[in-house]
Amino acid sequence: MPTLFIFSGLPGAGKTTLARKLAQRFSAIHLRIDTIEQGLRDLCHVRVEGEGYRLAYRIAADNLQLGLDVIADSCNPIELTRGEWESVARNNSAEFVNIEVVCSDRDEHRRRVETRAAAVPGLQLPTWDEVAHRQYDAWTRPRIAIDTAHRTSDKCLDDLTAHLRRSR
Repeated sequence: MPTLFIFSGLPGAGKTTLARKLAQRFSAIHLRIDTIEQGLRDLCHVRVEGEGYRLAYRIAADNLQLGLDVIADSCNPIELTRGEWESVARNNSAEFVNIEVVCSDRDEHRRRVETRAAAVPGLQLPTWDEVAHRQYDAWTRPRIAIDTAHRTSDKCLDDLTAHLRRSR
């Protein structure tokens, strides 16, 4: 049965780095909302709101139906989208795992946000103030929480895969 790995977390927490590493380790499809949303802006010249998520749900469904594991890489900050990702999995006979990536050291998190370069051409990265004040609903669903503060991405990946093995 395919699995939808639902990554969530604030910008700069390390979720894309970890999501990409997991995609490589599991040979899974990696769907990055930043890439999809910037593509919509560039190609369709629209002001993107929820369209990126809704397009990603469809692409994820197509791949889950093929029996492929999918990694959904997004901030996923609100309860509504968390539930929608889970519905994509259920509606396509797939399992799902919620993975929240956090950076518990505020100074390190701020440094990451302020010094990173956009990996998606044309993407306007948020400022630290925007990240610090972003709506981010408290979790009410089961999830694996990975704290990236003062840890290498390889160590975080090892911890995540250990959690995944225990939960299966």
